[in-house]
Amino acid sequence: MANLSIGGIEIAGIVACVPPDVEENISLSFFEDGEAEKVIASTGIERRHIADKSTTTGDLCFKAAEKLIAGLEWNKDEIDCLIFVSQTPDYILPPTSCILQGRLGLSQTCYTIDISYGCPGWVYGLSVIASLMSSGCMKKGLLLVGDTPSKFKSRNDKTAWPLFGDAGTATAIEYNSSADNMFFTFSTDGNSHQAIIIKDGGARNPVNEESLKDVYYGKGVVRRPLDSVMDGMAVFAFGLKRAPESVLRLLEYSQVEKDNIDLFIFHQANFFMNEKIRKKLNIPVEKVPYCLRNFGNTSCATIPLTLATQCSDLLIKKKKVIATAFGVGLSWGSVLLSMDRLKTLEFIQY
Repeated sequence: MANLSIGGIEIAGIVACVPPDVEENISLSFFEDGEAEKVIASTGIERRHIADKSTTTGDLCFKAAEKLIAGLEWNKDEIDCLIFVSQTPDYILPPTSCILQGRLGLSQTCYTIDISYGCPGWVYGLSVIASLMSSGCMKKGLLLVGDTPSKFKSRNDKTAWPLFGDAGTATAIEYNSSADNMFFTFSTDGNSHQAIIIKDGGARNPVNEESLKDVYYGKGVVRRPLDSVMDGMAVFAFGLKRAPESVLRLLEYSQVEKDNIDLFIFHQANFFMNEKIRKKLNIPVEKVPYCLRNFGNTSCATIPLTLATQCSDLLIKKKKVIATAFGVGLSWGSVLLSMDRLKTLEFIQY
């Protein structure tokens, strides 16, 4: 069973970065009369930040990392590792983590690696960097997590385009032998992988002439095989079942009472679904912050983005946090961590 307890690691800071261009869902032309209002009410998403053609996930994570390093007054030569988590890397190759090491001016002895992951990516990435650093051989690390989903969404697909926004984040990790243990739990259902998929563009279905052609699936639903597609009902049922299970499994594994958790950060997929998850777990509304309204679903960036934009005041006194994410794979995971040593929590635009 994929349960982990990792000691000696703490989060020193988080910076989230989004592009400045904002798209309002109420103004989308493919909605019929009254349809936009219904979508906004059910999803909780009013607007999203969309990157321009020249801005990549790597750019957003770079800006977040620059701000974070400066805020913590870290010596760049002391940063021992950099992990980049995304499904929208700058290139097929080389790894974006290598590019970011160079752009940030980090030491050539810095360990770098890319992890291809979507919605649960921050939780998975945190487990990897915490495992790497827990022995104390590495003292400082950067976890850069972000996506630009707009690059692989059809602007003519009303089932997907209004839901997703772009963001990049940077999380600073430090070794501290006295830090509280982080507890993780993970699960995977690869048999359901087609519930969220981009069918063309990989080795299984290389790009061809048909990949670039729009396909009509119904009024307001037009996309290419290079655009992502999601089985909304299947994913809704999956999230509603697996997210509560993950939280309860984590609480049992960590032997922490639910009432002793100060904040629950859920992957920002859909307000209606997340509220059902919250109520299913009987969690008070004040313990579940949201950033959906202004940013939408930013894939693997939703948890650090929520922390950076919604929790700076809350974390002054509230320190124990459970973060739960679920999605592409299908996969899901949760982490219990203490935020009592957090030094900076910021939000910027680029």
